[in-house]
Amino acid sequence: VDEVKTKLKGHQKHITGLAFSAALNLLVSSGADAQLFFWSADSWEKKKASAIQLPAGKSPVGDTRVQFHNDQVHLLVSHETQIAIYDGSKMECIQKWVPQESLSSPITCASYSCNSQLVYASFYDGNVGIFDAEYLRLRCRIAPSAYMSQPTPNSAPIMPLVITAHPQEPNQIALGLSDGSVKVIETPDPFRRWGIADKAGTENGRPSSSSAANNSGSDQIQR
Repeated sequence: VDEVKTKLKGHQKHITGLAFSAALNLLVSSGADAQLFFWSADSWEKKKASAIQLPAGKSPVGDTRVQFHNDQVHLLVSHETQIAIYDGSKMECIQKWVPQESLSSPITCASYSCNSQLVYASFYDGNVGIFDAEYLRLRCRIAPSAYMSQPTPNSAPIMPLVITAHPQEPNQIALGLSDGSVKVIETPDPFRRWGIADKAGTENGRPSSSSAANNSGSDQIQR
């Protein structure tokens, strides 16, 4: 290490996520205190501190992860209680989805697809949700039976702890499981089935502006 340029302080608990934006010249840090800090990448001054909006009665704990969209402006924020999209230029939340109905378990991780058109989210109960990245509208639910064998009696439950998207294939993801294994999954082609903008930017159908998941209209994958 040549030198430590600066030390940024503000979080009350350990850091769980970091993301740079070259377009905004910004560093975003997230912590187990359910806080987001926005730092200038020039002066390293804190531009804003923002607390995750938690459900009533929920203590501000749990890992908070961050990832910038390919446009380097929109920011994906995931916490066990929600996935959210922030406008990095305004440093404020513009869309939020909370666990509900068939996806009511706490969230373990979330990630943009390689083209930033989709958001993949994993849940404690083994489900995986696929959302459009603009409105966080649920497009598909992958049941745990689609990629995990039936648990044996008295065995410890297996859950996906980490999720990441393939760097070139927007419908492939890898799941890191609590038993030490990694599962690579190929999901339905979103561009043909769900009316989501393709790689060239054309759009077959625009979803409703509602940020709530439309579970009744979503695909479900089971084995």
